[in-house]
Amino acid sequence: MTLVQPWDALRSEIIRKALSIGIAVSIYGVSFGALGSATGLSVAQTQALSLLMFTGASQFALVSTIASGGTAIAAILAAWLLGTRNAAYSLRMSPVLQVTGVKRMLASHFTIDESTAMGLSQDEQLYEGDASRLAFWSTGLSVFVLWNIATFIGAITVNAIGDPKALGLDAAIAAGLFALVWPQIKDRYTMTAAVGGALIALLMTPLLPAGLPVLAAATVAVIIGWSWSKQVNL
Repeated sequence: MTLVQPWDALRSEIIRKALSIGIAVSIYGVSFGALGSATGLSVAQTQALSLLMFTGASQFALVSTIASGGTAIAAILAAWLLGTRNAAYSLRMSPVLQVTGVKRMLASHFTIDESTAMGLSQDEQLYEGDASRLAFWSTGLSVFVLWNIATFIGAITVNAIGDPKALGLDAAIAAGLFALVWPQIKDRYTMTAAVGGALIALLMTPLLPAGLPVLAAATVAVIIGWSWSKQVNL
């Protein structure tokens, strides 16, 4: 017989985990804020990316493409390709959250790796789905608030010290993106996507204009992810 954890205790545990996730992710938010300034974006522009785009990998892809001299179109496409996984998350979370209208729009904005993972880690039938919904919303809100605060701190700090490129911070963009992506590499499929994308970017860099190698790498990752999802559904 499985013992069901009392609601008050479960709720406290979920909120505590959500807060800890938000704090951990905010470290990368400071890096993004600093690196956004390193590419020449203003504090307002950098902050707008965290407020409106709110998906770390896509944000890092966008600034790295701009930093390498890529066009705005290439930067947007690279960010969009990396963000397509959020659409799959939305399809999975929609029957769990059961929201409409404005709340549905807010839920789509909060649908990221961390909130989806937390929501799906709960028994969807437990307390009629309240545990899953609380895990999703508390994690999404925690990450959103702390990520944006961290972005602002990183942006204004680097902006205040002068030219961030003189300190070599522009070279840290790749390191920041790697640190954000590395925890997501958990099996042979994600490893294949990561290694395949890296090799394509490396091979294409001498041949293509700035920004396009990142776009090519993102395309490879999406193709691998799509083929893997097809195998899972068979």
